[in-house]
Amino acid sequence: MKLLIFVHHPFPLWNAPLWFSQRLQKEFPKLNVAHLPDYSRVDAEIPDTDIAITWSIKPEQVHAAKKLRWIHSPAAAVHTLIIPEIVNGDVIITNSREVHGAVVAEHVIALVFALAKKIPEAIRLQQKHEWGQKRMWNELPRVREVAGATLGLIGLGAIGRTVAKIAKALGMRVIAAREHPEKGSEGADQIFGPTQLDEIFRQSDYVVLAAPMTESTRAIANSASIALMKPDACLINVGRGPLVDEEALAAALREKRIAGAAVDVFPKEPLDPQSPMWDVPNLLITPHTAALTDKIWERHYTLYSENLRRFLNGEELLGRVDKQKGY
Repeated sequence: MKLLIFVHHPFPLWNAPLWFSQRLQKEFPKLNVAHLPDYSRVDAEIPDTDIAITWSIKPEQVHAAKKLRWIHSPAAAVHTLIIPEIVNGDVIITNSREVHGAVVAEHVIALVFALAKKIPEAIRLQQKHEWGQKRMWNELPRVREVAGATLGLIGLGAIGRTVAKIAKALGMRVIAAREHPEKGSEGADQIFGPTQLDEIFRQSDYVVLAAPMTESTRAIANSASIALMKPDACLINVGRGPLVDEEALAAALREKRIAGAAVDVFPKEPLDPQSPMWDVPNLLITPHTAALTDKIWERHYTLYSENLRRFLNGEELLGRVDKQKGY
């Protein structure tokens, strides 16, 4: 049985290290592990591949891969794999949402504190050598407490579940929306269905977008939903860039209709140096760093090696994607 790893990205951390494939080969000696440094040999290697680790594949490569049974994505989002050749076939897709969930959740909480305590403003004042205590207090939005505030989650997957747990421990009220509210609240104080998203925007002090990217979630934070937010509320996006209508968010911040926002993901990355988003007031930008950790490939290995054992034993896989829903 052959496992083909073809994961190539200009950002080094996203590339599977050599030890990953070497360790798999040692732990699963009956497996033929091929680890490609780039995409140049994918066409040559794919025809006899049974299992693949990648976040994208071309339609013609799917057609050529007559033995392919399972694709695992090192990412949580799998929209690049949701192509007719895969969706309409028997190939299983799994993702790495359990790898990234807890790490991204930490980032969400960091952003909540940064917005609540006006940390970006303090940094700007420090750079100007200005003792800005009065200024930070007098300029709205004011520094506030996190305990007692309402955090609204859109998405209760691996990220949302962990955010809810931490937020509750901090004394926050947590409300959440999920596609199937009958699956449970995951610790949230109140749960809403997909037709009740207005309540998340209306009630929350911090709206956190942690939903997968689908056609139904595109621009879920738009001019109408942002208009429902309280004037001292903040929006946080750690899901996918297209979840937010950037122009609507920028207008709301410039006109001070909401207090602030923190965005880790954008429709096109890296964000263009000339993008007007860089200069939007009260917008904290992190450069898609929410999932970064020095333990990321150890976390990947723990998940993948367990899933590989399950696959070889004919057991249910962790992180299996519903190809019709796209997540």
